[in-house]
Amino acid sequence: MSRIFWDTNIFIYLMEGSGEHHHLAQKLLDRMFARRDELITSTMTLGELLVKPLEANMPLLAQHYEALLGSRGVSVVNFDRDAARIYAKLRIDRTIRPPDAIQLSCAAAAVTNLFVTNDARLSQKTVSGVDFIVPLEKVFL
Repeated sequence: MSRIFWDTNIFIYLMEGSGEHHHLAQKLLDRMFARRDELITSTMTLGELLVKPLEANMPLLAQHYEALLGSRGVSVVNFDRDAARIYAKLRIDRTIRPPDAIQLSCAAAAVTNLFVTNDARLSQKTVSGVDFIVPLEKVFL
């Protein structure tokens, strides 16, 4: 059993996407379910996921996101003091954008085995508390 953090875009691929990214996100979720891995994300992810449905007056999609993040086996972690301290250290590297630093700091504070994103640049970073940072396309399934 592993602790796997999904960046916001992976949820969007799963719920709204089509094509290869959607297929990979669904395959990863299925594999995680079979292995009984824990899916982790942050409260920032929820906020980001709700923007488009609220803007487009799509309450059902917003409800689907809320339900998905409230599902059994999904943990939503807060940006707390521990995460804030990690964030400050990450932001010393100005190549890491603030939203990415928030996500990575939440993942690190939660002690995560794998951080899945679509941002290949992040896979070059080393973050204490996160074993591996991998783009969705490179996740070994």
